Amino acid sequence: MAFGMSSEAINKAKPYLAMVSLQFGYAGMYIISLVSLKRGMSHYVLATYRHVVATLVIAPFAIILEKKIRPKMTLPVFLRIVALGFLEPVLDQNLYYLGMKYTSATFSSAIFNMLPAITFIMAIIFRLETVNFKKLHSAAKVVGTVITVMGAMVMSLYKGPIVDYISGRGQSHHKTSAESADQHWVTGTLMLLGSCCGWAAFFILQSFTLKKYPAELSLTAWICLMGMVEGSIVTLVMERDMSVWAIGWDSRLLAAVYSGIVCSGIAYYVQGFVSKLRGPVFVTSFSPLCMIITAALGSIILAEQIHLGSVIGAILIVFGLYTVVWGKSKDLPIVSKVTEIDEKSGTQELPITDTTKSIDTSRSNGILLKNPATV
Repeated sequence: MAFGMSSEAINKAKPYLAMVSLQFGYAGMYIISLVSLKRGMSHYVLATYRHVVATLVIAPFAIILEKKIRPKMTLPVFLRIVALGFLEPVLDQNLYYLGMKYTSATFSSAIFNMLPAITFIMAIIFRLETVNFKKLHSAAKVVGTVITVMGAMVMSLYKGPIVDYISGRGQSHHKTSAESADQHWVTGTLMLLGSCCGWAAFFILQSFTLKKYPAELSLTAWICLMGMVEGSIVTLVMERDMSVWAIGWDSRLLAAVYSGIVCSGIAYYVQGFVSKLRGPVFVTSFSPLCMIITAALGSIILAEQIHLGSVIGAILIVFGLYTVVWGKSKDLPIVSKVTEIDEKSGTQELPITDTTKSIDTSRSNGILLKNPATV
């Protein structure tokens, strides 16, 4: 009995542990990628090589492990995969790398705290999420999202005095970073916001695609492959000098290999798996943690400045994050009633049986699906 309870607790904790671990992986990618970009690597080439590595790593596992469960590829599913390959591997990553190059690793990761809010809004539009302010946990998701956005706004708009908790760092690098960030502030911010919207759309479309093609590893391999193909086409159009493709045994190779394995191959699979269990909003609600980790690493490794506004914003973001996660955790229990009607909103839940198959088809991640729109 005790073993069963501990096993159940571990299974419940897996999505949380997976998403927290991914934030550390993303934080490392931000630092390594910024170093390679500052040294002259093309962000188009980096995004392409990233998915070459990811495809080579993930494809063999997908072919072997999902040989018997992989569904037949259809044209509608393939078109969705083509769109997924453009939204995140091409649009999101190129806009993000360019925006990060114009600003800083810390600022770019702070802007991405808008991701949960944008994803939450899209999830409501496509009816992946429902909101009922009469229920505390449902209202908590909205309040937590607002607090998270407020924290991101504080980090972005208010600097305040420098919190220099590590002494002995050179001031010349500070001036260079500050001047560069001020010079391209508006352009970099707009690109980062566009990147954020592309990533949120990717999560929503991935959630719908997994319902038609429920093979996480195979879908990940297809996304990486299409990202590689589409990214190569974009790179050939934007970069006419073929020498940009050359990389050596340096930070550029490290950035491509690390981001390809950790932040494309592993991340796409883990995010798809967790999204299938908890929904896209749950997946994106952990992104604020990455900002805090990146800010700490950026201060230590890249000697980036940390201001009081960043500290205050981080506190708000963490509070908002846990508010959203608490609200999402209350969505998990399966309703045992046959029919539940909210008279005010006119929302009706579909009958649910005790079989796992019925639960999977009538509910998504413990959240009512009201005739989801076809993407």
